[in-house]
Amino acid sequence: MISAGLIFAGLVLLLVGAETMIRGAVAIARRLNISPHVIGLTVIAFGTSAPELFVSLKAAMNGSPGIAIGNVIGSNIANILLMIGTVGVISPFVCGGAPLRRDGLALVLGTILFVGVGLHGIIERWHGAVMLALLVAYLLYCYFEERRRPDSVHAKEVEEFDALPTSTWRSVLYTVGGLIGVLVGARLLVDGAVEVANRAGISETVIGITVVAVGTSLPELATTLVAALRRHSDVALGNIIGSNIFNTLGILGTVALVSPLPIPPEVMSLDLWFMLGVTIVFVAMAIKLPSFSRPWALVFFATYVAFITNQFVPVDTLNFASY
Repeated sequence: MISAGLIFAGLVLLLVGAETMIRGAVAIARRLNISPHVIGLTVIAFGTSAPELFVSLKAAMNGSPGIAIGNVIGSNIANILLMIGTVGVISPFVCGGAPLRRDGLALVLGTILFVGVGLHGIIERWHGAVMLALLVAYLLYCYFEERRRPDSVHAKEVEEFDALPTSTWRSVLYTVGGLIGVLVGARLLVDGAVEVANRAGISETVIGITVVAVGTSLPELATTLVAALRRHSDVALGNIIGSNIFNTLGILGTVALVSPLPIPPEVMSLDLWFMLGVTIVFVAMAIKLPSFSRPWALVFFATYVAFITNQFVPVDTLNFASY
């Protein structure tokens, strides 16, 4: 019960802390006359991925690479299947647009790089440096390509955050307080997840892919839901793709620079390949289809349920002959 309480408290702090930190940071950036486009590219992108970053960092430094790797894999899968599957039922996503093709291609290439490094068996520090360099190059490319358009997707992301603090001291308080909340939440979540895994006899990787990943994806889910309800489908899809790019290149790159990450053998048998397959299918559909209709949303949700179920009850362990 104590471990479950730690997990719950960690999830709440991560969600509230990330949301508060983003609002404070956006308010500060606006007061500094930073363009909405740059705010969307940096402040919001980092803020929504902050839970994954700090949870993976904490796990890696605690000697739990399974949670660190599982968190990124599980978050990327959840961002696609769970978000499309839940938000898409409420408000179908409209697809299309050059930024979607550009960012989708960047996501696919980044995911392929992740899989390639995974085959090496460990993400070394120099791998992390390459990942971060590629992320910086991608952000610079997006900045120079979209700065001529005031209605760029990344600029529109700022519009989804209203009710910002109205004074400088409140903005700073929001930012610092939110960051502290994320840090404390990450510690509670990792400690609780490790304890639950040990007591239940479940691998830390499975806990990372399921409970931890869903928890750290809550800020993205909230942001995507708001954008979808406002019929800002380009922002909603851009948030999903951008978050996964940050997870793959930014989080893995940062964590690997701090502490090289061994790849758990169990993720190489299915999870890493499943993430790659889901990513390619999602990007291809987003480019080719006019929208993710409700039937497709239900398919995505059912696929996610099957994936999570398989984490705890693998298909190869079922004895169908007994039925």
